[in-house]
Amino acid sequence: MSDSREPNESDLDRSLRPTRLEDFIGQPQLREQLDVFLQAARARKEALDHVLLVGPPGLGKTTLACILAREMGGEARVTSGPVIERPGDLAGMLTSLEENEVLFIDEVHRLNRVVEEYLYPAMEDFRLDIVLDKGPGARSIRLHLARFTLIGATTRAGMLTSPLRSRFGFVARLDFYPPEDLCFILERSAKRLGAELTEEGAIEIARRSRGTPRIANRLLRRVRDFAEVRTKGRIDVKAAKDALDLLAVDANGLDDMDLRILNAIARKFSGGPVGLTTLAAAVGEEAETIEEVHEPYLVQEGYVERTPRGRVMTERTARHLGVPFESRSGPEAQRPLFGEPIESP
Repeated sequence: MSDSREPNESDLDRSLRPTRLEDFIGQPQLREQLDVFLQAARARKEALDHVLLVGPPGLGKTTLACILAREMGGEARVTSGPVIERPGDLAGMLTSLEENEVLFIDEVHRLNRVVEEYLYPAMEDFRLDIVLDKGPGARSIRLHLARFTLIGATTRAGMLTSPLRSRFGFVARLDFYPPEDLCFILERSAKRLGAELTEEGAIEIARRSRGTPRIANRLLRRVRDFAEVRTKGRIDVKAAKDALDLLAVDANGLDDMDLRILNAIARKFSGGPVGLTTLAAAVGEEAETIEEVHEPYLVQEGYVERTPRGRVMTERTARHLGVPFESRSGPEAQRPLFGEPIESP
């Protein structure tokens, strides 16, 4: 009996990812740097140096890790920081790696500190010292590892310890994508999905994708659904606008939660400053989600300022929401109006 199940969203997302570095769109400087490092490593027949990928969610960190592994002739072993709970878990992964193989740890900043200490000699000297038993009878054994490449990904580089960060040979920061790069990504994805996407439709979706390929592809799939029901499958600029309006994604790419955050700062807290946990409680969202998912775009686009005293709205937010704007500057602004007394930006 054949399996007739439809592919789920995760399968579709993976199918849209490029598999070679030359097919990776965007991040031109980073792509050129990685190409040089790959060529050098292959010429010396050595493992690629350890790489740390830094950036907000959805910019292609996992995709790049898998591409680097394939360019080195293998597949990435994928795991995440919270999954590795004990040193034995890490030892099992590292001892199973072959020469020049890649281990990819997503959310590497969430590694258990005890596990992290076992990782130091593994990254530096390709050895693992395992302590057996406890107390006076404790003994250790040294395991020699194949020369592997660790690729770590993090959305919060500031939470990495200095010893771990210093052991990565190359730190790559991924930036938000310009609309023209997102248009290329959308056109390629539309072909793989079998969707008819016009150039104007691609531009409209790209403008509302917050500079993030993952969001662009997600919106494309939802707009495709709308087009199949309302416009016979053709995604032109009108179909894209109507679908995205229905999804509550405005012309600047701000979704419902973004607008709730901005409205809370502007209206509930009079423009701020307001502490992160207070803001999170006001909009009904986790503080970590606001900080990792929503704030990077809002800060980069100039809607929110992160200050030592809390979050503050900007003039652009006031114009977007149609509310009065009063600049928060000077000595009187050092005292927070709402929430925590002092907050690190």
